[in-house]
Amino acid sequence: MINTRLRQFVALATGALLAACLSFAAPASASTLTSATAAVQAPTPLVVNARWGGHATYDRIVIDLQGYTPTVTVTPVAQLVYDGSGKPVPLAGKHFLEIRLNPAAAHDDAGGSVYHGPKLQKIYLSKLKGLAMTGDYEGYVTFGAAFDTVPYYRAYSLHSPERFVVDIAH
Repeated sequence: MINTRLRQFVALATGALLAACLSFAAPASASTLTSATAAVQAPTPLVVNARWGGHATYDRIVIDLQGYTPTVTVTPVAQLVYDGSGKPVPLAGKHFLEIRLNPAAAHDDAGGSVYHGPKLQKIYLSKLKGLAMTGDYEGYVTFGAAFDTVPYYRAYSLHSPERFVVDIAH
């Protein structure tokens, strides 16, 4: 009889312990996950400036950011157009690069511009002939760069402070 009671006690204790462990391992409710994710999610990075410089063997475009560096694509395109309207960008050149950052914004939550760089700039460097901000639209910030010859480039991010760089070889 003592053996039977001991077995029952051990079985009940094991069941209680197992139930307690499972309750800690159970997933949180969807509302808890959403609020926890929102609290951890970083704000959209802001594009605050674009600048350029000429060097002995390359020209450089630098896009200054506030926050983290978003995903950036650099793509050769036949023509530069403004996002949203589709109107052509008036930059002289035969070859163009589109630099697209996502997610990103050049405005704050109130809609005010935080971007202090040029909107459209003719440039007289060895390779780089012009730079334009072509869009701040639905989570994308886009720039266009103009060249007289095919641009051979290298694109990368730098940190502290955050910035995205495109080097164009001479």
